[in-house]
Amino acid sequence: MPHSDDLLWGAVGDISRFAALLTMAELNVADHLAHGPLNTADLAQRCGAHAPSLRRVLRELAGMGVVTAAGPDAYDLTEKGTALRSDVPDSVRSSIRMLGEESFWYAMGMLPATVREGSSAFIKRYGLIYDHLAGHPDVSRMFDDYMTARAIPFTEGLAKRYAFPATATMVDVAGGKGHILATVLHANPQMRGVLFDLEYVIGHARQTLAAEGLSDRVRIVSGDMFAGVPAGGDVYLLASVLHNWDDDDAVRILRNVREAMNDEGRVLILEVVLPDSEEPHLGKDIDMRMLAIFNGGTERSREEYAAVLGHAGLVISDVVELGSGANLIEARRR
Repeated sequence: MPHSDDLLWGAVGDISRFAALLTMAELNVADHLAHGPLNTADLAQRCGAHAPSLRRVLRELAGMGVVTAAGPDAYDLTEKGTALRSDVPDSVRSSIRMLGEESFWYAMGMLPATVREGSSAFIKRYGLIYDHLAGHPDVSRMFDDYMTARAIPFTEGLAKRYAFPATATMVDVAGGKGHILATVLHANPQMRGVLFDLEYVIGHARQTLAAEGLSDRVRIVSGDMFAGVPAGGDVYLLASVLHNWDDDDAVRILRNVREAMNDEGRVLILEVVLPDSEEPHLGKDIDMRMLAIFNGGTERSREEYAAVLGHAGLVISDVVELGSGANLIEARRR
């Protein structure tokens, strides 16, 4: 084999390794191994799998360090593999399942066609992502779990590193299940919140916020952010929202927020901000998914966010590093 860059051959191997992890997540292998090692036949029976096929996947997973041999034809879960259990904090199982879900897997495989034609092959087959999710509740729940898991490190950074006004009302625009809003309110006990999202989403938010004991501090509102957002907030949070839309749509959303917020209000944009350098970066990886799934959705640099905000009559007042590749951009009326 001709010599080539290890990164390139690593990327070639990554597709196989991800497929093995996806199999582990879908078959719930980590949960079945949570209480100790099992031989392949017993594990296959519990997973509802074909034992010889599972054995080959376990061999790959052992090479990745998420399971380990525990005697002849038996395997045990490693500390690294514990992250694929469904019952542990910061589990990555839902994230792996979502990225391997049929429509998302199709989107990434069809990225060359998307780039050739300049429009998403995913949309051509499945329609707009939020319409697709609304019509497929199982996929929607998986997507919600993925977004929740992905947001955990960003959310913890937001609550610890940003100084919220003590008695503010925060409007979480397209706030999903409400986990970010709940984290902020727990950290700021005098604040109140408004959870704003599409009608099919807010049922999950009611359950989450009730379970967090926050029903009396949060108003839940359904609606379309392109038509308007709830008025009178002091802080408007857009977490992983603007990257779903092209610049024109992002400006429409921001103008609606600017019109709705109080005179001294602020807009908080929680996104992965692209660096100006050519170094590898989480945002560049995510941008490939945005390109594959959305027509116009894109990750942006700080300069690009400044331009979008400027068109909406807003100006950046601060940028806070949240860790894990995420940034919080604070903006106010110009």
